[in-house]
Amino acid sequence: MAQRIQREVFGTFPDGREAHLFTLRNAAGMEVKLTNYGGYIVACTAPDRSGQFDNVVLGLPTFADYLKGTPSLGPIIGRFGNRIANARFTLDGQAYTLATNNGKNHIHGGPKGFDKKLWDATPVDGAEPALRLQYTSPDGEEGYPGTLAVTVTYTLQKDNALRIDYQATTDKPTVLNLTNHAYFNLSGMKQDVLNHELMIAADRFLPTDPGQIPTGELRSVAGTPFDFRKPTAIGARINDTSEEQIRLGHGYDHCWVFADPSTKLKLGATVYEPTTGRRMEMFTTEPAVQLYTANHLNGKLQGKEGVPYVRRFGLCLETQHFPDSPNQPSFPSTVLRPGQTYRSTTLYRFSAK
Repeated sequence: MAQRIQREVFGTFPDGREAHLFTLRNAAGMEVKLTNYGGYIVACTAPDRSGQFDNVVLGLPTFADYLKGTPSLGPIIGRFGNRIANARFTLDGQAYTLATNNGKNHIHGGPKGFDKKLWDATPVDGAEPALRLQYTSPDGEEGYPGTLAVTVTYTLQKDNALRIDYQATTDKPTVLNLTNHAYFNLSGMKQDVLNHELMIAADRFLPTDPGQIPTGELRSVAGTPFDFRKPTAIGARINDTSEEQIRLGHGYDHCWVFADPSTKLKLGATVYEPTTGRRMEMFTTEPAVQLYTANHLNGKLQGKEGVPYVRRFGLCLETQHFPDSPNQPSFPSTVLRPGQTYRSTTLYRFSAK
């Protein structure tokens, strides 16, 4: 069997440690590039309707670009995806204060979250090549309790799906909400994502306050710009500023709650790009997904293609539990206790028609 994983040095830290770039390939010709620095998805190719493979994930040209700090272009997000209000929470009567990095709030695990860590990497070659990444987060890191042992496995399947499996254990009660922050553009970086047709299998979403913290309400999507139960162009209602939530998010930057609340692997969303025929199906075990439409990209970053990453040049489908769950008892719990194993799976499957 042909080797389906290539490993090379991606770059060197100032202290001499090396980060590696892993290229996974399947028999269909799909290719995924990953680095063990932050677990970033650096590139991911998918075929169009004529069989042409193009990169469909926003990424940066060099390791140095990633070290500068990026707008989360494809890393593992942890310990807690999304926002925690006022950067604090109480668990079992104990108050914890987290790092602030989103105004007065905490977002995406803090300024030195999992996206800034060098993970231990184990390539797993085979017909469905995989990369297993492991990191142990010490007790108190970024303010979180518990020593947390995390494993994230990326697998490139035969059916052109990129599967991400998350697993973690802790030695103290803690909170955990892992995700990946890839920005997708199914045009192959030819244009923005406003013509992408999106379906989200959700009948409710979480309105937020001006700081983008959920108010606690689960609001029906019916009759709002947040109704993607039928495939709809992202650009159709994204600028409808008569809707307060569109104004607050500068577009879409909200959490949708799936109609199916189960933890089975279920279809959560589909994306279709009509000019190329590319289609992406997103399956997840999580109860919700944050759609973010790159409202704050400003053209200062460029990808390998030399194309500036301007506003709304990508879309994120961050599968997760609800933002600010540690402070909102009515939301599904994100507490992980000793003796329990956190497990979560998300799968992005590509095809064309």
